[in-house]
Amino acid sequence: MNSTDREICMGPWDGPGHEAGAVAPPVFQTSLFTKPSFREFVQQQAAEDTHYVYSRGTNPTVAFLEERLALLEGGEAAKCFGSGMGAISAVLAGLLSSGDHVLFVNDVYGPTLELAERLGAFGIEHTVLTEDTGPAAVEAHIRHNTALVYVESPGTMRMKVLDLPAITAVARRRGVRTVMDNTWATPLFQKPLALGIDLVVHSLTKYIGGHSDVVGGAVIGPESRIREVFYKGHQLFGSVMSAMEASMVLRGLRTLPVRMEEHQRNAERVIDYLAARPEVAAVHHPYAEHGPYEEIIAEQFSGFSGLLSFELREASFERVARFVDGLSLFRIGVSWGGYESLVTSPLRPGNEAELRAKGFAPGTVRLSVGLEGAERQIEDLETAFTKL
Repeated sequence: MNSTDREICMGPWDGPGHEAGAVAPPVFQTSLFTKPSFREFVQQQAAEDTHYVYSRGTNPTVAFLEERLALLEGGEAAKCFGSGMGAISAVLAGLLSSGDHVLFVNDVYGPTLELAERLGAFGIEHTVLTEDTGPAAVEAHIRHNTALVYVESPGTMRMKVLDLPAITAVARRRGVRTVMDNTWATPLFQKPLALGIDLVVHSLTKYIGGHSDVVGGAVIGPESRIREVFYKGHQLFGSVMSAMEASMVLRGLRTLPVRMEEHQRNAERVIDYLAARPEVAAVHHPYAEHGPYEEIIAEQFSGFSGLLSFELREASFERVARFVDGLSLFRIGVSWGGYESLVTSPLRPGNEAELRAKGFAPGTVRLSVGLEGAERQIEDLETAFTKL
């Protein structure tokens, strides 16, 4: 994490009202913006991606957040959405056509793949590559009609890391666009655009929002591609971020550098603890990687977030449930990236074979390590282990 990133996160509001000394950006809670003449109205409506006409398109509070996110990720422009899935849907459904093929690389967020299945009804094909995810395998799975290579690194649940420059080089050589979900690392700890990725998506609900009280998403990249996402995905699908939500995400952005450093410190201590437990078969997190991906991790990441998973030995639904129920500081819930510690598991009664087919150990437990402090978090885990 560098000083420039900190300055971007904490950048002052310089829009209307800044001359009065406003520190926080005003919430422009309005649905529309009137114009002084019909000619100006017509001109601006024809270029709504750069003018304030209707808040379904652009809004000053949302635009300030988009500017901050683009600077932070190293992109030319950004577009915010009402949820992370809104951003992903705008990319997949907005930029693809019947007959196109998408190659998903790594363990990708489940609802993203569910959306891909739904798009199959409209003639959009897809392939999922989860085990051999190297550049040679990616090239072997690119078809004549592949329009998009969609990646996540680290991947969902198993936290597998990809060699992004090698994969993007293959995609570029084959004339295929690349999209990456960078929610896990945030722009502070990984810069996919600098590694060759064309478009980056984020769930702002997670670390960037950071307080578990706002839902949002974003797409970041070159100005021409964000304009395409705006007109084909954002305007037509209607997953709009409100001015109030943008204000709340901006609040989270201001503390993002401080929070991410603490998430990392706590997670590293929790990982060290888990790695020493006899009940734990493996810990999944880039910090715990001591194999062939160590060099890639050192090159691509400047830090680590607090989302990890581990495998309980002698796994059964009853054993996993007993462990999860034995926790009190780690609360049971979906999502992650907030101030609070959370726990969940993909295990359900009778789905062990399905998990193994996906490459997941049945005893997989996911932890989102929050900000309560490693001492309290480890104490809570210790209590749960004693109940196994």
